[in-house]
Amino acid sequence: MHEWALAEAVLETVRQNTGEQDLKNVKVVNVLFGELQDVDPEIFESGLAQLLEDYPFDIDVFHMHIEEASFLCNRCGSSFTLKAFPNLGEDERESIHFLPEAAHVYLQCPDCGSADFKVVKGRGVTIQSIEIEKAEA
Repeated sequence: MHEWALAEAVLETVRQNTGEQDLKNVKVVNVLFGELQDVDPEIFESGLAQLLEDYPFDIDVFHMHIEEASFLCNRCGSSFTLKAFPNLGEDERESIHFLPEAAHVYLQCPDCGSADFKVVKGRGVTIQSIEIEKAEA
């Protein structure tokens, strides 16, 4: 149930970045989930909805987006995504989710076969932006 912990962290980050005064004026929170994070959106939203009972806004302000994972081969310079591995099983995906560095065990560059690559994007959870409606003076 790491989705609940993520929901708590997202809300705390919103609270800390807006301050108590602007919290009631939050209109949009854009949250980016890295594909490797493998967040279950329904569980995340369920946890978020219950945690929002103490906040002056509701679930509708949250806009969730998935960032596709991409990799760069250190050997040949080729870029690739998880789509290059259609037979990657659930167990392997789960291993990569818990430890993204495990990708080096299960993936190789589709062009040269090297396991020497870096994860360029698609990790973690990021709040891309928080939009606040400023109160009129």
